[in-house]
Amino acid sequence: MLEQIDPRKEMSEKEYKSTLGKAQVRLRELELEIFRKQVPVLCLFEGWDAAGKGGAIKRVTEALDPRGYTVSSYAAPHGDDRTHHYLWRFWKNLPRAGHLAIWDRSHYGRVLVERIEGFCIEDEWRRAYHEINEFEAHQVSYGMVICKFWLHISKDEQLRRFKSRELDPYRSYKLTDEDWRNRAKWDVYWQVVEDMLVHTSTPLAPWTVVEADNKLYARAKVVRTIVDAIERQLN
Repeated sequence: MLEQIDPRKEMSEKEYKSTLGKAQVRLRELELEIFRKQVPVLCLFEGWDAAGKGGAIKRVTEALDPRGYTVSSYAAPHGDDRTHHYLWRFWKNLPRAGHLAIWDRSHYGRVLVERIEGFCIEDEWRRAYHEINEFEAHQVSYGMVICKFWLHISKDEQLRRFKSRELDPYRSYKLTDEDWRNRAKWDVYWQVVEDMLVHTSTPLAPWTVVEADNKLYARAKVVRTIVDAIERQLN
């Protein structure tokens, strides 16, 4: 699937401002509509390290009334989360009716980093595909809109962004040893991402792969995709 997607799609600054601006205005209007009709919306973001998840999320939230959404960021489970089923901590942060929940990383860590790093055994991560599909199907049957984004960048673009962060004293904190270790496993991650997309992109909750070498194109596509998904639900 990823081999068929060219992450280098371009968008000019002029086109970006126009496209994003219109999409953000519409998203703000839809935020009021989903509140009136009590429709919950979940937007989750996965992607390569330095793919631009934070920047895309910012372009979503800056269009919204802050009373109508929450943002949750997920890392490795710790404390009480480790004593429960892995989906437990995500259940807690699902959107209320009429609100949006935005997740930076998600339950897909089970079949991504946890699989690669051996934090769960093979039977567990294989079973997780079905568990995740069922989890999402329950939410959709309740009336939830689910938007799932994989931000896809090329290996060369990732290296360029890593080096840019490394040289910038204001952004160097974003680059960690773990990022470099993950990059060294690029080919392994590629196959694991392919497996995830194949097994969990369903008619009820499909994945949107975002071509993200160009940050402008990626951000505009994310907001536009959310708008389209909400409009389909409301119509």
